[in-house]
Amino acid sequence: MSRSSLFGSPLFLGFDHLEQMLDRVAKNSDGYPPYNIEQTGDNRLRITLAVAGFSMDDLQLTQEDNQLVVRGKQKDDAEGRIFLHRGIAARQFQRAFVLAEGIDVEGAWLDNGLLHIDLKRPQPEVRVKSIRIAMRGGQGGRPLVHGSAADEEPVS
Repeated sequence: MSRSSLFGSPLFLGFDHLEQMLDRVAKNSDGYPPYNIEQTGDNRLRITLAVAGFSMDDLQLTQEDNQLVVRGKQKDDAEGRIFLHRGIAARQFQRAFVLAEGIDVEGAWLDNGLLHIDLKRPQPEVRVKSIRIAMRGGQGGRPLVHGSAADEEPVS
């Protein structure tokens, strides 16, 4: 039995990678640490994660292909201590954000238990390409390849 797909329509060709990204995001919905995403300018975003108790040495920020991955691992310094109540646990986490093509990480800083990550979204480039339709006698609808009309420069 095949599962229902958001991109299951035959009109969506080549969008398999988007469905895989959505699956990865769904698996990463643990909720810890909490975060905000805000727009700080026309083409700028900021991700802020609440990482109280984590030092800069406990945090790692990497960009893996189109994913921004934040990992935190605290050292458990509870050895030799007796807790009557322990509500603040040394907990590790991994939070991943899927980035659109071309988004750049401009920088990150830790301030008062909040990790801020600034992103810049480039202006989309409008691309228009004209493709000449060639007439071929007796060939039906076979596409032209190698040196065909599709290889020519776009028409202005």
